[in-house]
Amino acid sequence: MAKRSSKKTAITKQDVLDAQDRWVKAIVNIGHAYTSGENVVETAKSCIESLYAYGDGDVLFKPTKCETRQFRPTFEGALSYFVGNDFAPFGFSEDGGFAIAPYVSVQFMNAGIIVDGARAIAMGNYFFTKTNGETIKVEYSFGYRLRGSDVVIDVHHSSLPFQNE
Repeated sequence: MAKRSSKKTAITKQDVLDAQDRWVKAIVNIGHAYTSGENVVETAKSCIESLYAYGDGDVLFKPTKCETRQFRPTFEGALSYFVGNDFAPFGFSEDGGFAIAPYVSVQFMNAGIIVDGARAIAMGNYFFTKTNGETIKVEYSFGYRLRGSDVVIDVHHSSLPFQNE
């Protein structure tokens, strides 16, 4: 009798929700590492490696707070954005370290999740709560794909909501 493969072939909505939960925990952990004096670069590297598809294929990453070099297709570009140019000097001088704010929580509010085999897309708002209680609303679209049996991000677009001037 042939042995069945345990390799995952399709993403479920629950997989996307679980991936979002892992992303939230990673952002909070990076900030905690920073405020606790731990090695924030190693913490962020580990988080990015487990959450994003860098090294497996292309990643389209457009973070929120970038003006000059707003697209980050490389691992180094993402790391610089998460921890800041002072910790990861890869030439992204505008980076102040988004994830070292720090945040005590992040809440995803999905406008929708589309699953289609080994791909999924989610879009909505997420709310970042800083240690002082301030909450920041950000709009996002994330694309997910399978890496073995894991769900990883290969499209990340974030932006601040439109402000009518």
